[in-house]
Amino acid sequence: MSSPADLLTSRFGDGLASGPDLVAAAETAVRQALVPLHGQRPDLLCMFICGDDAASVESAAARATEVAEARTTLGCRAGGVIGAGQGLEGVPAVSAFAACLPGIRCTPLHLELAHTPDGPTVVGMPDRRDDDAVAVLLADPATFPVSEFVQRSNTDEAVLPLIGGVASGPHGGGHARLFLDGDSVPAGAVGVVLGGSVAVRTVVSQGCRPIGPPMIVTRAERNVLLELAGMPALAKLEQIVSEIAAEDRQAVSRGLHIGIAMDEYIEEHQRGDFLIRGVIGADQQRGAIAIGDLVDVGRTVRFQVRDASAADEDLNELFGRFRSDGAPVGGALLFSCNGRGRAMFPSADHDVLAVRTGLDITGVAGFFAAGEIGPVAGRNHVHGFTASILVFGAGVP
Repeated sequence: MSSPADLLTSRFGDGLASGPDLVAAAETAVRQALVPLHGQRPDLLCMFICGDDAASVESAAARATEVAEARTTLGCRAGGVIGAGQGLEGVPAVSAFAACLPGIRCTPLHLELAHTPDGPTVVGMPDRRDDDAVAVLLADPATFPVSEFVQRSNTDEAVLPLIGGVASGPHGGGHARLFLDGDSVPAGAVGVVLGGSVAVRTVVSQGCRPIGPPMIVTRAERNVLLELAGMPALAKLEQIVSEIAAEDRQAVSRGLHIGIAMDEYIEEHQRGDFLIRGVIGADQQRGAIAIGDLVDVGRTVRFQVRDASAADEDLNELFGRFRSDGAPVGGALLFSCNGRGRAMFPSADHDVLAVRTGLDITGVAGFFAAGEIGPVAGRNHVHGFTASILVFGAGVP
């Protein structure tokens, strides 16, 4: 039986179960996640389900909701799930995250695209409160304009951080399923706004290592870089590649990226200050480089490479900075790209083990997403190949 002191303490648990019987797996995963709560009713349950049969996925979600009896339940179908220190990809499995959050306010949301006389618009976002801290968002890309919605969120006077992921079918394709408070949601996006006495922080690891120096964009047309630091952009890139180590040249050959500084007033830009986007083409005749985002003249950019060692280094550095603040951590939700896992690392367990070790916690669960949502330098973005993490504080709020 819980003591009065227990009822004032944040608690977190995670669970993971696999097997052809998804309903049984859901019950097992949720019961595992409830153990560290010591009999308390969870304020929040998040569940993530990987399975081929849509009816079985929905039955598993219903059973998870029934077992947990959480005040707010949120979940989706995914191509892989994360929990109990493991990542499982492409096999029938369920992961669960349960949390007791005294003093917190959980406001469920269901976003839909509505067609009005003035054009399409997103409806369903709750009215903003002064003490709202973050919104967790799970989106169906086939029925919801997730990139446009996330970018539009940055036009608010006070930007509400968004964290989460894009749902998908079991093998990264369509047929997403969303779940909210016992209901199967056929379209749009679902989520929860966390407010009140809540201690949360977001960490977005974009998994890149910089190469070459920071440079000012001196000529550009929309997403095409014409000049960097006064040189033709392609010539500048070739100069940088000729001067870097052989291992970095190999990483460049596998895929080159560029970081766009999000705040030009910072004296020295570090990890987390750049928004990472892909280099998608080159024009030999113009000496230009095309990238996967718009960029203005005067912005600071820096070329980046992404591989397993860079991703590992990025996570370790971000967690090192996080730990230096000294705030106690209780649990975390992890939204990892489906291009990470075994596609990038020797094991699909890499990211969840890195979070557990880096933050010294055990209550970590999530899923492999088809796009990750998270803020960089105070602005929300949809990413690829990232690990977007919502970290909950521990103890009494």
